[in-house]
Amino acid sequence: MKRKVFAGPAVRRLREEAGWPQQLLARKIGISPSYLNQIERSQRPLSAAVLVELARVFRVDISQISNSDEDRLLVDLQDALSDPALAYPLLPSTELQAAIQHAPNVAKAVIRLQAAHRALEDKYQALDQTLSHSEASHPAGPVAFPYDEVRDFFHRIGNYVDDLDRRAEATYAELGTDTSQLPDALIDRLELRHRLSVKIERSFGMDRPIRQFDRASRILHIDGWADASSRTFALAHQLALFEAQDMAAEVLTQASFRSESANAVCSVALANYFAGALILPYRKFLDSARLHRHDLGILMHLFGASLEQVAHRLSTLQRPGARGIPFYFLRIDRAGNITKRHSATRLRFARYGGACPLWNVHQAFETPDRMLVQIAEMPDGTRYLSLAQAITKAGIGHSAARRRYAIGLGCELADAAQLVYADELDIESVKSIVHIGTSCRLCERHDCSQRAFPPAGASIRIDADIREAVPYRLGD
Repeated sequence: MKRKVFAGPAVRRLREEAGWPQQLLARKIGISPSYLNQIERSQRPLSAAVLVELARVFRVDISQISNSDEDRLLVDLQDALSDPALAYPLLPSTELQAAIQHAPNVAKAVIRLQAAHRALEDKYQALDQTLSHSEASHPAGPVAFPYDEVRDFFHRIGNYVDDLDRRAEATYAELGTDTSQLPDALIDRLELRHRLSVKIERSFGMDRPIRQFDRASRILHIDGWADASSRTFALAHQLALFEAQDMAAEVLTQASFRSESANAVCSVALANYFAGALILPYRKFLDSARLHRHDLGILMHLFGASLEQVAHRLSTLQRPGARGIPFYFLRIDRAGNITKRHSATRLRFARYGGACPLWNVHQAFETPDRMLVQIAEMPDGTRYLSLAQAITKAGIGHSAARRRYAIGLGCELADAAQLVYADELDIESVKSIVHIGTSCRLCERHDCSQRAFPPAGASIRIDADIREAVPYRLGD
């Protein structure tokens, strides 16, 4: 089942920016003004033909119309209203869409209010745990709310920062080197242009940082035990702190974060963004990805990058006029916590709680040496080609901790033919589809044996004479 695309606000915004009346746009795309009026009021979905014509006349990518901010806001609002603390039935999507269309700022305020409530709740829980362990002399741990604020900011801008991306690409060109010599070129630039010394050292210890810059001595210490891709990334990050701070400051001003903590978190994220864009320069990386049909292993080899770096970079290729495939990207730990996430697709992640256990990213830990491939269908009917693989960031020595994560990367099935991983699947077969959801709190599927919780606000029925995989049935 294909998802119907309602993109009224996006179409209306593009038309108004062009300064066209409805009659003119209707004539340009070959439909009646009344039909266009219904589209802009989200009363009728966009057909494939109309969507293509809109993209043509406005000279934009289809994703700018079909993957509108309204879609993102809808999922965020559903997520906020599913908070168990509200104890309120999950509202129909039609009602939420109407609220977003007519009062988008109210919807955003509700989302911010719920996020603030969650942050306070986390803070009080941390304080309660501290007091209960008779450690009142130690302050409660910091609340991760600044990270949420920064994550939401990158989500709003599509995880693409044009000025930083283009400067990183230009810097790569200035270095005049290939991937194999990039680390040496970065060291030369840091030492000659910024007058510091780079020392790659192999020391032992649990708290050994990958990168540490001593401002007094102007020595940059790089962990020699780290893998080559991590060392190169650390060098590029340090270069960003010297050469891209002006652009980062402009981004922070535009973001208008509510705390200095969020500013600090975003500053690091922007330096990381520059580093990734330098190691994997936009046009060169995009051309290679297309040439090799997004084979992650080949891209890792060509650019000397890690799986995580390559997967994350693919999710940022949204430059106007040169967009790559819209991907989602996430990283989870073994407990199911999503530690990194972004989606340029229509797929949205739950803001709180775990993800769907049927998603192959959770199974990746069972087969760490394999790339898992899955066709997943969301409740709205949208299907995705989902890739997942576990990675281990090992320490040095027997007692060193090993950090284990799983990387998830995927695109809508309509783009799957551009990935080498689709060759092994029968994408037309219904039998190969795995039905997943955003999270149990947001999923209304009645026939899922893996459900951990009922949907927010749903009624349940208990039959003492029957014991099934899930100990209750959902009400009608």
